[in-house]
Parts: sequence; C-alpha cells; structure tokens
Amino acid sequence: MHLGILGRLLSVGRAVLAALRGRLSALCWSLTPLSLSLSLPGRRRDPPPRWPREQEWDDSSPTPTSVNYHFTRQCNYKCGFCFHTAKTSFVLPLEEAKRGLAMLKEAGMEKINFSGGEPFLQDRGEFVGKLVQFCKQDLELPSVSIVSNGSLIRERWFKKYGEYLDILAISCDSFHEDVNVLIGRGQGKKNHVENLHKLRQWCREYAVAFKINSVINRFNVEEDMNEQIKALNPVRWKVFQCLLIEGENTGEDALREAEKFVISDEDFEQFLNRHKDVSCLVPESNQKMRDSYLILDEYMRFLNCRNGRKEPSKSILDVGVEAAIKFSGFDEKMFLTRGGKYVWSKADMKLDW
Repeated sequence: MHLGILGRLLSVGRAVLAALRGRLSALCWSLTPLSLSLSLPGRRRDPPPRWPREQEWDDSSPTPTSVNYHFTRQCNYKCGFCFHTAKTSFVLPLEEAKRGLAMLKEAGMEKINFSGGEPFLQDRGEFVGKLVQFCKQDLELPSVSIVSNGSLIRERWFKKYGEYLDILAISCDSFHEDVNVLIGRGQGKKNHVENLHKLRQWCREYAVAFKINSVINRFNVEEDMNEQIKALNPVRWKVFQCLLIEGENTGEDALREAEKFVISDEDFEQFLNRHKDVSCLVPESNQKMRDSYLILDEYMRFLNCRNGRKEPSKSILDVGVEAAIKFSGFDEKMFLTRGGKYVWSKADMKLDW
C-alpha cells in the first residue's frame, strides 16, 4: 500500500514539474529579444521588433476570440489613408497558414476575418477561398469573414466558396465616384459604387451576410450616406475614423502620406450624428480601433499598435499563440466594449437573403 501511495505522489510530482517547465519555457520566449525566423523559402528577414515597455507586459494571455489575419499586403487600389500598406509581397504557403489557423482555433478563436491588402489578389481568390473553406469545414469556426474592396470578386467564387463564408465586408468610402477616385479607390473604367450593388445582390443569392466598411476622412466627412446605406441594407455598417500609423501611412519610412485625410474627433462625431438613424451603424473612433483588434500580419505575427506604429510579436508558428499574444497590445475589455463580439454566424442571423 505504501508503495502505491509513493507511486501516486511521484506521478503528481512529475506532472507539477512538467507544468513548471512549460511555464518557464513560455516565460523565456517572452523575454528573449531575438526574433526567430520561419524556415521558409523566400522569407524576408525583418529587423527585430521593438517590444513594448516592461510595464505594458501582461502575465495573463488574452483569448484570441476574434482575429484579423492580413495574409497579404498587396493591393490593386491605392487608398491614400491605408494603414496596412504593401511593405512586403510575402504570403505564407497555404499549409503553413492552415497550421497557424488551427493553432488559433485551439487557443480559443471563434471568428476569423481575412483581410489585406486585397485578399482576392492571391491566386485570383483561390487562396482565400481555400482558407475560408478550411476554417468553416475543418475547424468548424462559428464565423468566417472577409474584408475586400470588391473589385476582383466574381460570381464563380460565390458558387464555389459562398456556403463557407458568413460575412463579406466591402470597403466603400463614398457614393460619389469622383470622391472614390480622389481617395484612391479607383481602377480604370470600373465603377466602385456600381460594383458594390452587384456584390450586394450576389450576397443575397448565395446566402452571405453583407457588410460595408467606410473610413471617414477629409474627402467624405461632409457626405450624407443615409439613403444609399438604407437601400443596400447591410447587416453592419462599420464606420472608422481615419487613423495615422507610423511607418504605414505617416513618417519617413511610410508608403502613404495620410495627413491630408485626417479629421478631428468633432468632425467624426458630426458625421455620426448625421447618420444616427441608420440602425446598422457601428462607429469606431481612433481610440476604440487602436487597441481593440487582434491583428495578425503576413508572417502570422501579432501587431501591437499601442505606440502609434505596428510593432510585431514573434510568429505564432515559431513560439505558439500564448507566447506571441502577450505582445499584441490587445485590450480585451475595449474589444467587448466596442461590441467586438456580436451575432457573427450567418446560421444565427435572421436575414432576408
């Protein structure tokens, strides 16, 4: 009997030691200043990230409930205020991207949003289509969404992948085509607004929830969009205040100069007041937006925007989700306060498709 008790005590001791080793390993990863590199062909070596100050670190890891994966920075538009610009052309191999998404699901991810750049540029939409199908069919995520400028989406994509997509968000900053061209949302003879209505109809036909994203800036802040938004009837109209990010759309090493697009908080509030009767309106000021999104870049690194620029963690593919997310700067309380968690599965939406 004594030997049996001793054996159980030894088993418990081994379990405790294993747990302590795991915690120590995670701590070592979080303290090391060196950034591991993915052993992938063609990977660009980036400078070591500038980590948040020690007082900003948090021993507890937030849950990656909703993740925005910017798997590409390449885009066919040139929006002057863009805050995720084409600084690299890197895209993870499909299987590596799937591995990272499975890790996020294991860590508690319920919603994935694919963005860019323009997500439909890669393999003419096949890349994002395969990721959408994987996340819905294999990972069984409650919500899978895409943010796109809509210019490259074809009906055949809906026929092949529409059943796996919960929400399609199309960026539209103005219902005047000349304003869209001024902003940089123009592509030859294509009409951005006309294309928006075509995509709205496809979403109805293929049972995909339709959403609109608008960035309010100096060129559209006086516009009245009430009539057009109500006619399109999206499930959500996300309205962002133009945001400056060092190294992306402002500063010496930036690819954009967004200062001329910036509006004041008062200007933003006036725009919101003008559209207060739009029931699907979801406003997001700079304060709400900066720290309340979990942003994953093309290397699957979380981007910390707390210091006004995007400071990357190590890749989750190298160190795991728990170690990487500590450096994300993610404010989980603000995420919930801004309404980041909502009815986001089309199976739960009562929609007239």
